[in-house]
Amino acid sequence: MVDTEFVEALASKAPTPGGGGASAYAGALASALASMVGNLTVGKKKYADVEERMRAELVELDDTRAHLLSLIDEDARAFEPLAAAYGMPKDTDAERAAQNAALQKALVGACEVPLEIMACCLQVIESCVFVARHGSVLALSDAGAGAVLAKAALMAASLNVVINIGSMNDVERADVYRNQMEDLLAAGGAMADEVYADVVKRLS
Repeated sequence: MVDTEFVEALASKAPTPGGGGASAYAGALASALASMVGNLTVGKKKYADVEERMRAELVELDDTRAHLLSLIDEDARAFEPLAAAYGMPKDTDAERAAQNAALQKALVGACEVPLEIMACCLQVIESCVFVARHGSVLALSDAGAGAVLAKAALMAASLNVVINIGSMNDVERADVYRNQMEDLLAAGGAMADEVYADVVKRLS
């Protein structure tokens, strides 16, 4: 049942998939957990008043999960020009200038993909808030697990942003990326923590 191909690739010495791909994969798993809660809720008379909203959440979760899975490959593609830039010769001033220009260009994609992963993880956490509050109580722990997993994915993806903005010459662009990252971390982290605390309280 478990496809270990991605996990084995992640464990290998190959540079990709790496932390970004793992973050996207973890976010997709979090989305799947939230979807499970939703699917256990729809069609039940007890939750008829949230049926329409729950079905809408399921559609959004499906879309987000598909996007996160696509971002695994997108993250790997974004790393290729970065790795190529780091491997360029730097023996002369001209070579160093060319290498730096290639690096600066590659760093943009290497920041934007993990930021997109983070944005998707925030969407998953928002869905976890809803399914934890209004979904089947039989799967309440799964809603909490989804929120925690999505928060971990959010934080993990942020590390790719941190390492890449540290090499940027464009201070203004780096600040924009840093602010986006910090906003996503703050919003997602707070929501996920609230879900977790609420779930623990209700399960105790």
